Amino acid sequence: MNIALWIITAVLALGFTAGGLALLALPRDRYRALGANQHWVDDFGDAHLKAIGAIKVTGGLGLILPAVTGVATVLSPLAACGLALFMSGAATTRFRRDEWGYMAGDIVFIAALAFVAWGRIALAPYGA
Repeated sequence: MNIALWIITAVLALGFTAGGLALLALPRDRYRALGANQHWVDDFGDAHLKAIGAIKVTGGLGLILPAVTGVATVLSPLAACGLALFMSGAATTRFRRDEWGYMAGDIVFIAALAFVAWGRIALAPYGA
């Protein structure tokens, strides 16, 4: 179980960090052009997009850095909980925009993040 949790955590951390960095670095039009699933940016202002990017980067790093460094490892499952709540907001945006297929992807992220949080709190805590 520990190996599966590490793999899922690493993939989520990489994805959220890369996505957040792209949102911070790219202008709105360029980010929107990445794909049809990125048209949600039309619903938010530039400052909101930068905040969303910062949350994604912080959460992605929070998933992996405490575990890798061995410092404050309790923060890793808390980051997973925070990102699951963040993704519920993303799913709400998809719901408002009638983007049901993309919302299903957000729900998969929520489930994976909840699994990581549960796994690191109850099943295989770091250092156990």
